[in-house]
Amino acid sequence: MFSHVMLGSNDIARSKRFYDAVLGVLGVGNALQNKNKTGQQRLFYRNEAGTFSISEPIDGQAATHANGGTIGFKCNSPEQVREFHDVAIAHGGTSIEQPPGPRVGAMGTMHLAYVRDPDGNKLCAMFREK
Repeated sequence: MFSHVMLGSNDIARSKRFYDAVLGVLGVGNALQNKNKTGQQRLFYRNEAGTFSISEPIDGQAATHANGGTIGFKCNSPEQVREFHDVAIAHGGTSIEQPPGPRVGAMGTMHLAYVRDPDGNKLCAMFREK
């Protein structure tokens, strides 16, 4: 359904340190860096599932997080959910909502962890039991 997701950052070097570590938990390699034609620095994390990108805002304004928005990352186990959370916190993220762990509901059991990246973007690590 999606080809890519892009978030803004006010500190691309800080974002690179954070996302290289956090996405490394999911087996994604370090970012490919580039500068677009108008001078903004960008990071691209790619794998078979698509592309996750971080960019300095093209309009020159400050990057802000989406109120009500969440980017979810699929994990392979409850342990990987916990590791995603812990690595995020160790690299400048903030734990939010309930502590990492299982949530039982109408859709079955999901293991979730919610964090905010250093720019305030809300991220979710999720493993769904079958």
